[in-house]
Formats: sequence, structure tokens, C-alpha cells
Amino acid sequence: MMISSFIIYTCIAGDVFKDLVGSAYYVAPEVLRRNYGAEADIWSAGVILYVLLSGFPPFWGANEQRIFDAVLRGHIDFASDPWPSISSSAKELVKKMLRADPKERLSAVEVLNHPWVREDGDASDKPIDIAVLSRMKQFRAMNKLKKVALKVIAENLSEEEIMGLKEIFKSLDTDNSGTLTFEEMKAGLPKLGTKLSESEVRQLMEAV
Repeated sequence: MMISSFIIYTCIAGDVFKDLVGSAYYVAPEVLRRNYGAEADIWSAGVILYVLLSGFPPFWGANEQRIFDAVLRGHIDFASDPWPSISSSAKELVKKMLRADPKERLSAVEVLNHPWVREDGDASDKPIDIAVLSRMKQFRAMNKLKKVALKVIAENLSEEEIMGLKEIFKSLDTDNSGTLTFEEMKAGLPKLGTKLSESEVRQLMEAV
């Protein structure tokens, strides 16, 4: 599912970060301006909520730069289907999570206390529209297309680049099986100078 590509910024309240990180569809405008804090996580969660409710992301573009441009423009479509049939409470929550100014964005506590989120709140029990599920599948397929594009790029690497990658693969493939297991990745990546948590290694394996 597309959420697997989501990179959350894990900001600590009060900290300010300047590195450009995150998957393009979910990146907050202040991240693009390289001056952001914990509010960027609320934005990304708001994008995910928008996708779950509508089946497509709020900011589109033919490439990463155009997605970034759309994020900075900040126009969010609440007129196209299925938004007219989605409750005003749900739309209000998404709008407040996707406010361009991070100071005006809801906090995590405010999101959890919102009437649409609370267990005794006003979220509808109506089943999700089949069209939304269809659009979510299309969005997922689009991300698969990107993987195919990367495969084509990989096939056009120089012989020197391929040899370097083969050496890295061999150093990780300790049982010489021709495949990499989770345990081999977990043990081998630190030796290559890559520090990843166990959960990050597992996410990497799933993505591959």
C-alpha cells in the first residue's frame, strides 16, 4: 500500500530541522523551505487522511519538482468526487491538518480530540465508496510504475557501477545463496557504514 512509502519526520517538539527529507507526496511546505519542526508530521498525517478518504493525494505532479510546486501553492481540492459526499467534520479536520502555516495547524493532541477522530465522535459508519478504493489502487500502481522506471535506469548502469554493486551484494550475501535475507541485511549493513534500526531494515526489505 502507498503508505509504506511514507517517511515521517519524527521531530521532537521545539526542535528545528533543515534537511530535505520525506516522500514527495507527503512533504510539508516548511520542509521544502528547510525550516521545520514537529508540525510537519501533522501535515503528513493530514495527507494520508486525505488519501484514505478520497483515494488520491492532495498534491499532484508529473515529477517530484512539480509535486513540490503544488505543495507550495497549497491549493487543495475539496470539490471533486468523493468530497461532496464526505462529512463536513472530516473535511474540517483535513483542512486544519493541511494549513500552510505550521503555527495554524492542529497539534497532535487537537487531532486526537477532534470530533471526527474521538471514539464517541461524529465519524460516519458508512462503508467507503468503491470508487475511493479504485483510486487508491491506481495510486499504488503508479508507485509500482516508478519502480519499473528505476529498473530501466539500473539496466543502463555502466559496467564499473554494476561491478561495485555486485561487490556490495556479495559482501552482504554471507551464505552465497544469491539472495539476501533479513538477517543478512541486518548484520551486513552496519559493516558498510549504514546505520538502520531493525524496523528500518525490515521496511527496506519489504520495499525491495
